[in-house]
Amino acid sequence: MSRLRRALLSAVVTLSIAGPVSGAARPAAVQAPVPPALAPLRTFTPAALAERYAATRDAIQAAGRTAAAHADRWRAAMLRTMADRTRRFLFFDGRDGGRAVEVFGDLAQAERIAVLVPGSDTNLDEYGLLRGGAMRLQQALGDRSAVIGWLGYETPSTVSAEVLTTGRADRAAPALSAFVRELAVAEPAARLSLVCHSYGTVVCGRAASGLDVADVVLVGSAGIGVDDVGALHTRATVWAGRSAGDWIGDVPHTRLRLPFITVGLGADPVSPSFGARVFVAGDGGHSDYLRPGAALSNIARIVSGQAPCEEDPRA
Repeated sequence: MSRLRRALLSAVVTLSIAGPVSGAARPAAVQAPVPPALAPLRTFTPAALAERYAATRDAIQAAGRTAAAHADRWRAAMLRTMADRTRRFLFFDGRDGGRAVEVFGDLAQAERIAVLVPGSDTNLDEYGLLRGGAMRLQQALGDRSAVIGWLGYETPSTVSAEVLTTGRADRAAPALSAFVRELAVAEPAARLSLVCHSYGTVVCGRAASGLDVADVVLVGSAGIGVDDVGALHTRATVWAGRSAGDWIGDVPHTRLRLPFITVGLGADPVSPSFGARVFVAGDGGHSDYLRPGAALSNIARIVSGQAPCEEDPRA
């Protein structure tokens, strides 16, 4: 067995032991009601969007009341903030850690729409990082653009064996595919892009086939479960970026087939053999791609249909 595979197997054993301990701290046990069923949006007129935002606000408020009744003051306070009338959600479900699909920008007028798919440990109690990144990307894109923070799946814990497999992504991909197709129907003239971070890149990789998107942007990825871009079966341009300070670059890029499970996420998306178009992503850390800097600037350029800068603009 190669040194790389031994390192990966060691990581699996460690995470399998640590995972149940870390899982106890997850917010999945917070009580929340079943949200009402929502019909697909066929158009993004201001009236249709206002009706959806109002219905979702009602669901958030109901979840807040349930949290308060169970003495979960932290969740109740956070949900009161989410239910503010300035916030715009297309979907909300407070169960199992939480699902939320939030809009930043004017979706009715958007000519460019980026769907931001987050990675591990993203849930309602850790929602600020996704929200902050989505807001900064929308600001960088400017007028006639919208960013949608898509927390549409139960993310794995960073300290778990699941984060080294495609299992959660396989279960999440149909929901992401359906959502992007709904966007394409409602806004057929808009340029659609997927911006995928960390384990979210695995979700995007599983969903990419057949989606009518212009770009799939992979950042902070340990691999997406395939060996190269061709295996994605997508007409989109696939981009990959990794910051110099991102620890994810030290993760072994291999797959190990064990009884009943395959562990590891395969080829490095920024490697030449993978075939993605690699862009400059600065020197930030794993959670810094949508903070001010080269990565954010280049992601905004890609989503806008422009070529990314070949050098860090701050150099």
